Amino acid sequence: MQHNPRFLALVDGIRSRVSETDVHQIKRWQDEGRAFHLIDVREESEWAKGHLPGAVYLGRGVIERDIETRYPDPTTELYLYCGGGFRSILAADNLQQMGYRNVISVDGGFRGWCDAGYPVES
Repeated sequence: MQHNPRFLALVDGIRSRVSETDVHQIKRWQDEGRAFHLIDVREESEWAKGHLPGAVYLGRGVIERDIETRYPDPTTELYLYCGGGFRSILAADNLQQMGYRNVISVDGGFRGWCDAGYPVES
């Protein structure tokens, strides 16, 4: 997907403030049985077509509103992913501004996961 220049500039300006990991690390942790919170921030229609195993849905449009109800402890490790790793950076930055200290964006997102041939839930 080709993104618009101003959107990319916005994400690039935020990227240095947000920690990132990649889909391969998430897969390794799943294979090891590590417990962690994986959150899909895509649109609901994207979630319905398939998502990473073990993920919960908190879309970009509601995550700031609902995060505190689902995860009240601001020290909880939260791993956010979207389609490619751009919207998750924006969401992670907002959560950090809300006081969450362990928010990590998953670079590559759903497309990177699928491109690697990893399993998808529906």
